[in-house]
Amino acid sequence: MPLLLYGARQVGKTYILTEFGSKYFENTVYVNFETDFKTAEYFKDNITSERLIRYLETTVNEEIIPGKTLIIFDEIQSCERALTSLKYFCENTPEYHIAAAGSLLGVAVKRENYSFPVGKVETMTLYPMDFEEFLQALNEVRLIDYIRNCYLDMESMPDALHSRALELYRYYLIIGGMPAAVSKFVDTGKLILIPNIQNEISGRYVADMAKYTTPVDVVKIRACYNSLPAQLAKENKKFQYKVVQKGGSAAIFGVSIDWLVQAGIALECRRIEHAYMPIAVYMDMSAFKLYLSDIGLLTMQSGISHQVILTGDGSAFLGAIAENYVAQSLTANGHKLYYWTSNHTAELDFVLQKDSDIIGCEVKKGLHTKSKSLGVFTSKYSPSHSIRFSEKNFGKTEKLFSIPLYAAFCV
Repeated sequence: MPLLLYGARQVGKTYILTEFGSKYFENTVYVNFETDFKTAEYFKDNITSERLIRYLETTVNEEIIPGKTLIIFDEIQSCERALTSLKYFCENTPEYHIAAAGSLLGVAVKRENYSFPVGKVETMTLYPMDFEEFLQALNEVRLIDYIRNCYLDMESMPDALHSRALELYRYYLIIGGMPAAVSKFVDTGKLILIPNIQNEISGRYVADMAKYTTPVDVVKIRACYNSLPAQLAKENKKFQYKVVQKGGSAAIFGVSIDWLVQAGIALECRRIEHAYMPIAVYMDMSAFKLYLSDIGLLTMQSGISHQVILTGDGSAFLGAIAENYVAQSLTANGHKLYYWTSNHTAELDFVLQKDSDIIGCEVKKGLHTKSKSLGVFTSKYSPSHSIRFSEKNFGKTEKLFSIPLYAAFCV
């Protein structure tokens, strides 16, 4: 089946597909439907796969050979007929290797007008680089091995390595996982250059809001997007429409929230009422938290100073940043995000379902780790173990695993 790669803008979809083509195929045929209007126009008529292959061959002036040529359809949301054509490539000419990518597939495609190739494509999602990939970019491979081994054995890291990992973790909170920002830091080693790149990426998100929605909706989406730091700064991080606008409600802003989530800009964490198997059936559809999909963009958008993040002191908002970082890490590892509350007396940051285990997760920004909520959750549900993320080293008691924030990618 053709591969359909989802992901927010600027996470590296084009790069990873073209790199894959150069490594594993003799040649690559690349089409960007956002810029190649002539090819996009051709797809508006007959989209039988044989006809399209002939056209693409004349366009690139070379033969497309099954098994040796990779065809890449980039920004496929700009040509909905091209998206539909993937069905016919799967059914009629499965010998061709096709990979498609789109930044706004969840919001740009009018599915009432065009047939989405359900069951005819393999889908994957590319997220911003997580902390492990950030360390790989910095050539800290041995540090990654130490972290993973200490996680598996739940044994303390050597103090020097623990301090080094915390320092790099704080860099990551500033830089985030957008490849352009990580590349700039790798090339220059300068944190001061990162916000310019992040502002440019954020600007492209805003531009997409205007391109793929109505003028009325873009105002609402931008208002929700801009409210995210304020939402996370609250002690009760449940998304509140009144923070977006006085008198705001789900009826006014619900579609805007869906847009941000479907575009990959925001991550949704749903409240559960009970932590029983399977936890998805106990989801409360009326309550949720929203995180930004990239921690660096949250840091930039919040305006918190780099000095505060590097020292780890002086701002209660560091707790929200640490929580957003963990949400991003868990999402990249394939976990669906849920949180738990108990009659407004306790709130647990995340609840995970791993096989038959229900695991409660508490996130602490520093070394102070006392938590009433985790105790309430453990007493009520008696999980096999719980997790506390903090800046403390690895350690465990009978049912509590203490995991450093920098090791969230291991969970």
